[in-house]
Amino acid sequence: MPSESPLQPEKTRIPARSRRQAMDWSLVLVSQGIETAIERNDTGWELLVAMAEYEQAVATIHQYRHENRHWPWQQRVFRGRITFDWASLSWVILLVFFAWFDSSTDLKTNGVVSTVAVRHGEWWRIFTAIWLHADWGHLASNAVFGFLLLGLAMGRFGSGLTLLAAYLSGAIANGIECLLIGESRHSLGASGMVMGCLGILATQSLHLWRFNPYGRRYLLTSVAAGLMLFVLFGLAPETDVIAHLGGFVSGLAVGGLLSFSRNAAHKQLLSLVAGLLFIALVVIPWWKALSQNGGTNPM
Repeated sequence: MPSESPLQPEKTRIPARSRRQAMDWSLVLVSQGIETAIERNDTGWELLVAMAEYEQAVATIHQYRHENRHWPWQQRVFRGRITFDWASLSWVILLVFFAWFDSSTDLKTNGVVSTVAVRHGEWWRIFTAIWLHADWGHLASNAVFGFLLLGLAMGRFGSGLTLLAAYLSGAIANGIECLLIGESRHSLGASGMVMGCLGILATQSLHLWRFNPYGRRYLLTSVAAGLMLFVLFGLAPETDVIAHLGGFVSGLAVGGLLSFSRNAAHKQLLSLVAGLLFIALVVIPWWKALSQNGGTNPM
């Protein structure tokens, strides 16, 4: 029976409960410039770090665990490998509320995206149109896919920051459509935001590119999966392809930024500020829309 290799004098151990936890901690430490090695012993898994960096490593892991404590709405799924945030249900409730309100009050006149109206300064439409749908079937389609994709993205990057990022992706998609379409055109719906969630998820492994030997494989796999889903659902006949593409590309860009700022994305204060900004970007555009007496009639 081969003897266990002795621990190098300049190295020290940090025990972990599982291989998954050891890998997560290793990625966190590597992102802070602390070299690590993962080994298994008779009692479980452990990280090997330089003796001189031990205190910094322990402090970094402690901070990571503090910032990644899941609140009650977040639950581990698929054998604990993925976190799903049920707070995405609040977004669905908002969609239903606006659909109900629109059924008794005319919100579409000043709320849908009108390329002519937006170019005449009615900027709020790129936000308000996200909350409006042609019918209940249109709403149900976006609500189901958005609930799943947004919940997964929020579980990965935090609730407030992801909600804001996805919302901005949808608004950017509507803005791109207004810039590219020369003639008068009208659109509405949350599909650009849903495609933004897909793009955010597709680039969630971008931060592994430099620090993990399998980082490129993970990234290419996730982007390829995102592209296939986009082709399947985003390029369907009689859909707003430009808005879908704009949302997906915007989500890729935003997801890449979130991936590189993984630790910052889970800070509670940052998530709270992002959540407040999201609320402001819902309330202010609708206040502008509802305060218009007539505006540019998009219908």
